This record gives sequence, structure tokens and C-alpha cells, in this order.
Amino acid sequence: MAKKPAASISSINIGISEKDRAAIAAGLSKLLADTYTLYLTTHNFHWNVTGPMFNSLHAMFMAQYTELWNAVDPVAERIRSLGHVAPGSYAQFAKLSSLKDAPATPPKALEMVRILMQGHEGVARTARSLFPAVEKASDEPTADLLTQRITVHEQTAWMLRSLLEE
Repeated sequence: MAKKPAASISSINIGISEKDRAAIAAGLSKLLADTYTLYLTTHNFHWNVTGPMFNSLHAMFMAQYTELWNAVDPVAERIRSLGHVAPGSYAQFAKLSSLKDAPATPPKALEMVRILMQGHEGVARTARSLFPAVEKASDEPTADLLTQRITVHEQTAWMLRSLLEE
């Protein structure tokens, strides 16, 4: 028995036009790239942090990279739900991400904290920038996902920022 061919993008009928689905998927692809880039940087810093704050930062960075790792799948799956292919290569992420890659030489602990704080703020901005397209299309599932992600990134940025205050 022959397999039924997969539905084409044009046959998706979820109440969001193809044009709107494409715009939202493009924005979510940027969010996915930012999230994955921040995940890699956070994991890098977890491995390479040194100094008097080692224990607390090592544990904090592990909690943060674990949260980020768990965040990439829902974003990628939302892109797929909209009928588009989720980016998944380093080259695609480098092209799409608004965040800088981790420095080649690990910085001092507090500079790591500053870089991660700025990264979380950047991901929050990327997520927030999608709302006009999402609201135009009445795409509540994506709006819910964005709200959850913004909440996490703003709270994490605040916690990291607090470590930098004197």
C-alpha cells in the first residue's frame, strides 16, 4: 500500500493565512536561533567559569542552560505546526541570531554574567518583536509561547543584572 503524501504547505487550513504563517515562522526562526545561541554560550560559561563565585555561578549557569535547552523544542515545533521547516544548523543559527557568539577565550566570571544578561535581554526583544505579526493573525498559541519565553528571559536578565550591582 502506497503512503499518502504529506500535506503541502498550501493545504494547511488552521485559520492563519500562508503569508502570516510564513512571517510568524520567520520570526520564530530568529527566536530559535537566539535561544540556541544563548544556550551554547551559557553551557560554555558553565564549563569555563572560574574564581570565588565558581560554585554558585556553575550551578546557576547549569539551571539556565537546562531551561534554554528545554525551550528550543517548543519553538521549533511551533514553526513546524505553522507548516515551515525549523532551522537547525550552526550556519543557519549564526545567520539568523541577533546575539554574538561566545568569546573564544572565556572572560572573567562577572563579564560572563554581563554577557548572559545582555543575551537574555536580546532574546526577550526578539520574542517581543513578533507580537505585531502574531496579533494580526490571531495566533494565540504563538502569543502564549512568546509570553512564556519573555517572562523567563526578563526574569533571568533581572537576576543576572542583580549580580552586577554594587
